[in-house]
Amino acid sequence: MNSDLSRLHPYPFEQLRALFAQRPASLDMTPISLSIGEPKHPTPRFIEQALIANLNGLANYPATLGSVTLREAIAAWLTRRYNVPRLDPARQILPVTGTREALFAIAQTIVDRDRKPAKVVCPNPFYQIYEGATFLAGAEPIYANIDAAANFTVDYTCVSAKEWAQVQLVYVCSPGNPTGAVMDRRAWGELFSLSDRYGFVIVSDECYSEIYFGEQAPLGALEAADQLGRPDFERLVCCTSLSKRSNVPGMRSGFMAGDAKILEKFLLYRTYHGCAMSPPIQAASAAAWADEDHVRENRAKYRQKFEQVTPLLQSVLETRLPDAAFYLWVKTPIGDEEFAQRLHAEYNVAVLPGSYLARQAHGLNPGAHYVRVALVPELESCLEGAQRIVQFAHSL
Repeated sequence: MNSDLSRLHPYPFEQLRALFAQRPASLDMTPISLSIGEPKHPTPRFIEQALIANLNGLANYPATLGSVTLREAIAAWLTRRYNVPRLDPARQILPVTGTREALFAIAQTIVDRDRKPAKVVCPNPFYQIYEGATFLAGAEPIYANIDAAANFTVDYTCVSAKEWAQVQLVYVCSPGNPTGAVMDRRAWGELFSLSDRYGFVIVSDECYSEIYFGEQAPLGALEAADQLGRPDFERLVCCTSLSKRSNVPGMRSGFMAGDAKILEKFLLYRTYHGCAMSPPIQAASAAAWADEDHVRENRAKYRQKFEQVTPLLQSVLETRLPDAAFYLWVKTPIGDEEFAQRLHAEYNVAVLPGSYLARQAHGLNPGAHYVRVALVPELESCLEGAQRIVQFAHSL
């Protein structure tokens, strides 16, 4: 067996199930889950119809590179969304079967096991796939903690020059999970300068980019690179999906875009890995990327929830409206595990302890004393859950 499998930590939701099993929830209240970031808004009907209309594609083996139609739809969306010059659909765009698969597989492509020690920088807290991909690529993670005093941006000063020289890959998540923080152009410029100096690849996870609350859409990695005079996106790949944008997590549809040289090698890896997207899914995905009306409607629903839920929680707990994404990052007056366990046991509301999303690094676990609240159910359930959290907080 692959010995690196023993290095994998239990997934956060496995930990959560074990925590809740110690104290069963009150049966007097309807359960409300605000713990898992799974979109709950209805899938747009036109996407379903596009999927059904192309079921005859099941008779064909799909190409790993994806259809020309899908890659062109993605290229057009990138230009509309980020105002970047049109990317080459044949060389700079690769459809993937969801961001989880792509974020894992890209590490297996980039990390050179012959360079020892091989290091990968992950934000802390982080999406657990970054860490698992690092371990199974034979590399060691470096955890760069978020800075609560600086809008939860990642503090890269914790990485020494000696460590940077060993880094081959940096995972970025902007808008961030779990804080919703967005990197600005200055921060991107600093990271690009480090990449130029040390030669590492940047992989930007942007799956929450279309859920935001102001008029200004979050800055993307390709957009920042173009603005900073890096039109070839050297050593940069961005990754996003339709799951949150279009409420189709079950389609497992996204893409990688950026440095053509990296994507050429990534395509080679994925051809052997067997990750081609089903033709009906490709057709439905092309339809989804071509439409923005449903995205605006989806975003409006999240805005309404955050506008009503955030003040409720702010009346008793420390939190703020995030830059983007669909999470509230809430500071807890007691330990985050105890907070989550008691809230579930006494009020049947599930939230995720922040410490489950982070690791002890640089003297602390930056997720400790926080919980992640996912406002993914419909408005009524979110409001009921928030009101129960308020009641619980008053009892502490």
